[in-house]
Amino acid sequence: MDLPVTRGSDTVPDKGLARGPAAMGGPASAVRARLDRLLRAREIGVALALVVMCAFLAVATDGFLTTLNLLNIGRQISLLGIMSVGMTFVLTCGDVDLSVGSNYALSGLACGMLIDQGWPLAPALGVGLLCGLAIGLVNGLLSTYGRLPSLIATLGMLSVVRGAALILTNGSPVTVDRSSGATPGALAAFFAMGQGHLFGAIPMQLVFFVIVAALGWGVLSLTNFGFRVFAVGGSPKAARVSGISVERVRIAAFMLLGVLCAFAGMLSLAFLPSAQAGQTGLGLELDVIAATIIGGTSLSGGEGTIPGTILGVLIVGVLRNGLILMGISPFVQELMIGAVIVGAVAIDKWTVNRGTG
Repeated sequence: MDLPVTRGSDTVPDKGLARGPAAMGGPASAVRARLDRLLRAREIGVALALVVMCAFLAVATDGFLTTLNLLNIGRQISLLGIMSVGMTFVLTCGDVDLSVGSNYALSGLACGMLIDQGWPLAPALGVGLLCGLAIGLVNGLLSTYGRLPSLIATLGMLSVVRGAALILTNGSPVTVDRSSGATPGALAAFFAMGQGHLFGAIPMQLVFFVIVAALGWGVLSLTNFGFRVFAVGGSPKAARVSGISVERVRIAAFMLLGVLCAFAGMLSLAFLPSAQAGQTGLGLELDVIAATIIGGTSLSGGEGTIPGTILGVLIVGVLRNGLILMGISPFVQELMIGAVIVGAVAIDKWTVNRGTG
């Protein structure tokens, strides 16, 4: 009888490792087997699509491949990428979070208001992160012990958190500057997070994205928590029988996403130090979910990788940047982004159905 063997996000049948062709054929067969597995990985298709898109834009536009534009793309995708790393954990668990845009707004605005009141930077950042953590915790509790579908729970939280941000700011814009009461030291350090450059060239937002992505890859691929995330998303019943606390894993994934949304919101305010609760982060959840799904994370749960998510974020960022460079109407841009989202979901469902067919 063939037993399933799980490696990362892939589940493949165990045909007997000692009896397989790779073992019988020596090193050459092993290399062929690994190459075949690599070519069948979903990330390869996403990477090829990205390469084709970049090649087309390099020919169709004059400024796409310039260093300035590429660094600009890196900065533009950073906040989306930070949140998409967290969304990878949630979607892999089989859940979804629609409140990320509201979390992004509330946490960033709360941090900015505290800095305006003369708080040092570290405590203000800590409060912002705690806001995101609390929102993620509530989402997780509603989706597990509250027995609400995560789609409904987080849809409700989207409005609750947005309303809380409007109440907190009284609907007025929040501007972080010295005239509002911020201390020079806290203000300089805050702006350095969003507007600074490493080695005078690499945007700090991109640096933070790289760090978050590396940590996210390590946690999802190399730790017991990552294994439990895949187990819960693949089969909650089997995970529970194996002794995994399904509820705790799901809540932890929501909390991780909440913290990353809060961090991205604060970085956004550090880059453009003025924001309004009614506008900040509107519709951001669609871009985050789209980038994660394009990268190969399954809506059905149990499958997802951080490298794939990075590729998905790059496709969204490069597509938006390329459409702007080509002078495409903003209305057409929205249409094309929507078409890409629909296509990505269709491919995801087709892949799942083929695997179970």
